[in-house]
Amino acid sequence: MVGGGRGAFIGAVHRMAARLDDRYELVAGALSSDPERAAASAADVGIDPARSYADWREMAQAEGRLRREGRKGIDAVSIVTPNHLHAPIARAFLAEGIHIICDKPLTVSLAEALELRDLARDHSALFVLTHTYTGYPMVRHARWLVEQGAIGELRLLQVEYAQDWWAEASAMTGEGGWRGDPAIAGPAGTLGDVGIHAYQLASYVSGCEPDEIAAELHTFAPGRRLDDHVQVMMRYANGARGSLWASQVATGCENALTLRLYGSRAQLRFEQEDPNVLWLTPQGGSAQRITRGRASSVAADQATRIPPGHPEGYIEAFAQLYRDAADRILALESGRTDLPDSAALPGIADGVAGHRFIASVLQSHRRGSAWVRLDEARDPD
Repeated sequence: MVGGGRGAFIGAVHRMAARLDDRYELVAGALSSDPERAAASAADVGIDPARSYADWREMAQAEGRLRREGRKGIDAVSIVTPNHLHAPIARAFLAEGIHIICDKPLTVSLAEALELRDLARDHSALFVLTHTYTGYPMVRHARWLVEQGAIGELRLLQVEYAQDWWAEASAMTGEGGWRGDPAIAGPAGTLGDVGIHAYQLASYVSGCEPDEIAAELHTFAPGRRLDDHVQVMMRYANGARGSLWASQVATGCENALTLRLYGSRAQLRFEQEDPNVLWLTPQGGSAQRITRGRASSVAADQATRIPPGHPEGYIEAFAQLYRDAADRILALESGRTDLPDSAALPGIADGVAGHRFIASVLQSHRRGSAWVRLDEARDPD
């Protein structure tokens, strides 16, 4: 693991997710850029001091050397640093043939994402991007229902992600403080933090990405340099229309990620705060409440661990991505040609799509919310 030392929320989440199915062992880490904190953090999680590194560059080189010498270097690295370090760290470990499991966003710009995508094509290593919510059984079942034609032709799409943790000035400090710094977080605030989660979830389930968007960003908190609120209209190639709203100043909202798809035959609704339930409502019919553990698809079954009525949640969804990655890594390492299907596992293509969306939103906002084609997206100057 790189990053995720003492006090880092997402690093602990990744470690719990990796351990849940007994598929990984944490054996090396550069858990902080501060040498003393890195060593203390490594001791907290049982890493041998000999494989606790004060610098991720040193770690990549040392672990790569172990692999080349036929000794047991790491198979994969989990990157859980602030955004601006994702790409350079990924490049260093890709160069050593080490598989990548990276927290989102992929990079801090579209140009950097495209460069990393091209680099990854030259290597055989797996690249996983942890868009957590794709690990939920009911999200995978929803995706399967759309593929089976259960909702008919997509007409309307609504996705929203509302939080309130940035509503107060105190959120500008502490662990979340770097999210308001463009030099670390990149050019997008809420848009890049939760907006791309909403966008990726909508694309993942619907199987569609918009051709055009028109967007407005806003910053409510005085002195904040990045957006804390975003609203987007979307047009799709088949004539469907969509809307995306993401806010981290939505008072009273905890982690309200909701997706609604309206097709010619039925509606689908998923709410992240009630992740064991999916609603399917046929046109002219009664709403059907589908629960985790009783969804009739292989996609949902493969992401389900415990019997119906026993709730699964965020950690299990995160763990599903790690379990899927382990299956694929072991297949690649053994030289198998019958690789597990990775279609459900978010990767570098999702990261590039997310940055294309971010760049388009920024472009539209700066043009007074003009319509922008995603295939013409460019990073802001």
